Amino acid sequence: MSNFIVSLLDDFVVRAALAGFAVAVAAALMGCFVVWRRMAYFGDATAHAAMLGVALSLAFSQSVFVGTILVAMAMAYLVSS
Repeated sequence: MSNFIVSLLDDFVVRAALAGFAVAVAAALMGCFVVWRRMAYFGDATAHAAMLGVALSLAFSQSVFVGTILVAMAMAYLVSS
């Protein structure tokens, strides 16, 4: 019984390590692309604007989705112009 558990755990660890490696490679390529295109600031600003949209929509008892979209779009317009 314990050999079965060790074997099962061993398979899981190998698959988890392979999946982690694949995600790390994909994230590294995406990160380099974002930095090369100079979009890192834009992405960070959009994420913070989305959090502001959530806070404002909760404060005014509105839809979180609509509040987030409106504030993020307003921020995108202000940053891009």
